[in-house]
Amino acid sequence: MNYQWYPGHMTKAKRMMQENMKLIDLMIELVDARIPFSSRNPDLDELAGNKYRIVLLNKADLADSRYNKLWAEYFKQKGYAALEINSRSGAGIKLIGPMVQEVCREKTQRDRKRGIVNRPVRAMVAGIPNVGKSTFVNSFAGKACTKTGNKPGVTKGKQWIRLNKSLELLDTPGILWPRFEDQLVGERLALIGSMNDEILHMDELALSLIGFLKVRYPGVIKKRYGLDEEAESTECLKQIAERRKCYTKGESIDYAKAAALFMDDFRSGRLGRITLEFPEDP
Repeated sequence: MNYQWYPGHMTKAKRMMQENMKLIDLMIELVDARIPFSSRNPDLDELAGNKYRIVLLNKADLADSRYNKLWAEYFKQKGYAALEINSRSGAGIKLIGPMVQEVCREKTQRDRKRGIVNRPVRAMVAGIPNVGKSTFVNSFAGKACTKTGNKPGVTKGKQWIRLNKSLELLDTPGILWPRFEDQLVGERLALIGSMNDEILHMDELALSLIGFLKVRYPGVIKKRYGLDEEAESTECLKQIAERRKCYTKGESIDYAKAAALFMDDFRSGRLGRITLEFPEDP
């Protein structure tokens, strides 16, 4: 399957971010902790230029805790401030304010020397679709100040949110990039729900994930569905369908329904904490 999804509004969103870059001091980039590398939009490095940077590994509760720490260290070695968070539960959120002040300390001191006091740090919140930016902003602000949803593309325009006297946030729409040079990146983005499921072959995606889990997380599928994990991936999907009564009206196996059920189990964390890529990968 060829993975690609770049609707027209993303071009407009990227242009808007470029125009607003001169207004900000800091870029807070959210990545999905299950795919911290693949969920980074490479265009953001060019857009951000020499702005201060923080990388937040969101949805850390869905990712393997062993690799969360390794990925946070990976980004720190690249020169970013990095932190694991869970926007839904609020885990890690209280640590972000002090981190912002520490990262922007040089800017604050420079302002004071110029006689500028109490000027807030202005930060842009950026990331790919469905990475949890709006949920993060609401959690960070302590109130529902942005629209949220469990599908990509909910945030369509920019929104400024004043958190306190020392920090203002600019929430932006999630944007992908026009072409995935590595289709494995595209597949991983599809797996976590950063593309529109309606343009994907969910049964192919499910088979790919089954194959991955059998190698990297043996026992997970057997524990969840009570099936023979040693079987071929197609047979595993068939057994999932049979155990979850996924049949068409003609009583034949409904592979599409079984694939959707399996993918929902993965995305919601019912299969356990799973990371799809690792810092040691090339």
